[in-house]
Amino acid sequence: MSGFSLAGKVALVTGSGRGIGAGMARKFAEAGAAVAVTARSSDEIEAVAADIRAAGGQAVAIRADIGDPTQLPGLVERTVAELGGLDILVNNAGGGTSPAFVDTQYQLLESQFHLIVAMPFELARLALSHLLDRPGACIINTLSPGSYKAPRGNLSYYVAKAALAHMTKLMAADLGPRVRVNGIIPGPVETPALQKIFEGRPEIRDAAMRSTRMRRLGLAEDIGFAAVYLASPAAAFVTGALLPVNGGDVEEMRPISPDL
Repeated sequence: MSGFSLAGKVALVTGSGRGIGAGMARKFAEAGAAVAVTARSSDEIEAVAADIRAAGGQAVAIRADIGDPTQLPGLVERTVAELGGLDILVNNAGGGTSPAFVDTQYQLLESQFHLIVAMPFELARLALSHLLDRPGACIINTLSPGSYKAPRGNLSYYVAKAALAHMTKLMAADLGPRVRVNGIIPGPVETPALQKIFEGRPEIRDAAMRSTRMRRLGLAEDIGFAAVYLASPAAAFVTGALLPVNGGDVEEMRPISPDL
């Protein structure tokens, strides 16, 4: 199992105060990495960092608004100063929803590109000199099924995630062989945001579960384990990959045969 160890590594995970980002941060710490936990909510990131430290790991909570480019240099430099370097950058911040085409104005499209594409680009650019100092360094971008499918609604968010998916491949091309760049495409994961959507609507929850071959919702730790793999020596020959962690896509329109 040493191929999956992150001992001696330092990870910076954006949007890690809750949900998928917190799951990644905790799993990185369990694998041996020191983790910079960052988001806009001080209470949330302090709680995640405290959990990591209570379990014997090393973590620092750094409050930052990823949408504000003036805060990004300090985020990188404080991570390096407090944890001794930077090996793993995870661009996870930037979840949300947006309306369909007829209700979308170009300003919303621009704001989604700013948060989901431009700011991960800028954070990676600022981190690059530090990543180049660390053998085996990597960047992981959190994507969306809407980056390769075309569901109705949520247009500007999905367009931005599709751009991030292709940027992931282009960054892998430009930064290889020194820095690996990969993406994770989560399926329906039981996060606080998704739980709000399900409140009082069990039929939507059931539909989400039926949309996966595993017939369940994902957990934040499912995405965390995938991130540990992509950041570890076990994935040393993996770059430019977009890894679905979604319980398996269901492609038939109606039930064809019963589950085993």
